[in-house]
Amino acid sequence: MKYLIENLEKLLRIPSPTGNTEKAVAFVEERFKELNIPTRRTNKGALIATIQGKNKDKEVTLSGHVDTLGGMVKEIKGNGKLKITQLGGYVWNTIEGEHVTIETMDGKTYTGTIMTTKASSHVHGEGTKAIERNADNMEIRIDEKVSSKQDTLRLGINVGDFVFFDPRVVITESGFIKSRHLDDKAGVISLLGMAKYLVENNITPNYTTNFFISTYEEVGHGASTSIPEKTFEFIAVDMAAPGEGQTSDEFSVTICAKDSTGPYDYELRKRLINLAKENNINHQIDIYPFYGSDGSAALRAGYDIKVGLIGPGVDASHSFERTHIEAIDNTIKLGIAYLTK
Repeated sequence: MKYLIENLEKLLRIPSPTGNTEKAVAFVEERFKELNIPTRRTNKGALIATIQGKNKDKEVTLSGHVDTLGGMVKEIKGNGKLKITQLGGYVWNTIEGEHVTIETMDGKTYTGTIMTTKASSHVHGEGTKAIERNADNMEIRIDEKVSSKQDTLRLGINVGDFVFFDPRVVITESGFIKSRHLDDKAGVISLLGMAKYLVENNITPNYTTNFFISTYEEVGHGASTSIPEKTFEFIAVDMAAPGEGQTSDEFSVTICAKDSTGPYDYELRKRLINLAKENNINHQIDIYPFYGSDGSAALRAGYDIKVGLIGPGVDASHSFERTHIEAIDNTIKLGIAYLTK
């Protein structure tokens, strides 16, 4: 776990909003190569790492997505500040006050802060509290001497430039991991943990196993193509969402029965639950009404495969997230059981 958490921290600190994921994919690719696991890239930039199994006629694929929430410059305002458009779905007030980095097309970076257009209570009084948090009323204050649109353009900043949110990674002595983008970098590290365990213990999985690292999950089409053709079962490894009315928690692996796109495969879900029980793996079963996964994308794309969804519990999803090392550990254990039992 020490190795995995160290690499999770490194991965969390690599910006990878949807559409700008190359550095994060390259990092994960290098970790698989260190394990001597062959990898390949898809045209869309996804990564597929493959371990040969006892049965090579049929394959299983486990997915995690390295793309995260973020933004792009929508407009350079007359005062030199920036309006942004969202990448992925989140509530605007969850990013108010966040430190950001703007990356230009030629690779320059500038820092800034996301604020409302009426941020100062000494200037706007009650208007500071009353202003609606939305695309029109939120802006980026750049940490450069700019007071006009031309000042900002001279920096090389333009419409379409990516905006990275500061992950603010903290790992506590009690085992909690606090950070943005645990969705789904905690899932990606779980996949790496499964692969590392198989390789280092010289274990051959029952079926040839593909670890699919997708790059467009947050916008709905991450695993909509390029799933290896022999795949008959597909497990999305993505965050579980604890909260009011949910059974998920930050210490267990959750087996999802249904999300906004419908129920996951019944037989596969029963098998995962039984594996968790038989191997004393701390687990929960849950349903998410406002959730979709790479498995959802695969089914919408028409793949004739059985699909399941598991993952570590991540509190405050699509906000400032938190999980615990135990949740990642339990996710890895269930994945190993699925691949080997």
